[in-house]
Amino acid sequence: MKRFLTNFKLTQRNIVKKLITTVLLFLFATPAFAAGAGEIDLTNTIAGFTALTIFIIAYLLVISEEFLHLRKSKPVLVAAGVIWLIIGWIYTQHGIPKAAEEAFNHNLLEYAQLLLFLLVAMTYINAMEERGVFDSLRIWMISKGLSLRSLFWVTGLMAFVISSFANNLTTAMLMCAIVLKVAPKDLKFINIACINIVVASNAGGVFSPFGDITTLMIWQAELVKFEQFFVLFIPSLVNFLVPAIIMSFFISNEKSTPITDENFMLKRGAKRIIFLFMLTIATSVATHSVVNMPPVLGMMMGLGYLKFLGFYLRRSLPRSLDKKRTLATISHDEKALERLGNIVPFDIFEKIARAEWDTLLFFYGVVMCVGGLGFMGYLSLVSDLLYTNWDPTYANIAVGVLSAIIDNIPVVFAVLSMNPVMDLQQWLLVTMTAGVGGSLLSVGSAAGVALMGQTKGKYSFVGHLKWSWAIALGYSASIYVHFLING
Repeated sequence: MKRFLTNFKLTQRNIVKKLITTVLLFLFATPAFAAGAGEIDLTNTIAGFTALTIFIIAYLLVISEEFLHLRKSKPVLVAAGVIWLIIGWIYTQHGIPKAAEEAFNHNLLEYAQLLLFLLVAMTYINAMEERGVFDSLRIWMISKGLSLRSLFWVTGLMAFVISSFANNLTTAMLMCAIVLKVAPKDLKFINIACINIVVASNAGGVFSPFGDITTLMIWQAELVKFEQFFVLFIPSLVNFLVPAIIMSFFISNEKSTPITDENFMLKRGAKRIIFLFMLTIATSVATHSVVNMPPVLGMMMGLGYLKFLGFYLRRSLPRSLDKKRTLATISHDEKALERLGNIVPFDIFEKIARAEWDTLLFFYGVVMCVGGLGFMGYLSLVSDLLYTNWDPTYANIAVGVLSAIIDNIPVVFAVLSMNPVMDLQQWLLVTMTAGVGGSLLSVGSAAGVALMGQTKGKYSFVGHLKWSWAIALGYSASIYVHFLING
């Protein structure tokens, strides 16, 4: 009897396993092979629809980050895993698991190069911030006692310039801190100034490969050369100036109260870090342009420069402290004694740890999600819809508008994965529209989302929306100027 029950249970388990396998095969293993590609077309299968639905749900959670307080990396990481598990299951059932593995590794390699590049850039920015470079700039601006209208223009122009080599998030938050310090109770000024900062930060990142993740992606894909990005300087400047000129008429010209902080001083090594950052950029450009190696090689060398500087600052700290004490004793300089507090050890790994890991992991999730959907065949459908049925100009303008709703990173990666046949002028156009299109809405860029949190409601989605018409004028004008100059 026991033997009978045991055999019966085993039979039941086998039946359940076969049933589950049959259901999975029915759901996920009924696609056809793509002609001549060795890939499987999953666009009209339940598997494909499931993957697409998962991605849409994940991105709705990303868009709702401000309300749910759920970090944007979490949903896309899970979605990427599920999408590639579905792909892996289907290709295993068809006896070609190697094809899925190679596709996954291809997307992972693209992400890995961008990850290391961005990690080095973020480390340098964090190092400069910790050494007081940005605080020094902020205090200098606050101490001038500029009028509100002058401050509006200075913060906008500084955001435009700084975001060409630093990420737009750091730049926007630095400028916003100045605005909040000078006019903490002027809600109208704060809202308009923050809009101006967001537009300027996004526009400034367009004409340099180091200004935005999307420009970096296009540069590393070798679709636009390093020096060719600079032809977008005037169009991106127009994108910033048109709404800025309109909004400036609604700002009073009253003087702000100068705020001084005489005790602030740059920490030891600050100027050397700025020099090494410029040297790192030069190394990366030379690596790509002269010897045709990936730019990430030069950036990782630059990280080595910074690590050597950190080693030197730590080893020379005792000698530097003794020197400062001696000078303070001889000259009876009290400020020299105060400066002793700014000679602090430098830890490179602390700067790496402070990188924007949520953004980097979000980037991984997006790259793998879009890469998986592309491998399933969806990006080919979208490419046919946009770049075959439409003129590339209209398609690229639509990409910019779409980036105001969906983050420009997945939009640009999708365009790169589609790889439509376009000339240099059109690739420059999509570089610009994807970069500045996020300014149309406050949630269209990382800078806008960050400032809504930093100002605690003084700059809001609705407040930004009131000026979207002016930003749209700048968006249209920049496209016109691009064709006028570069066409």
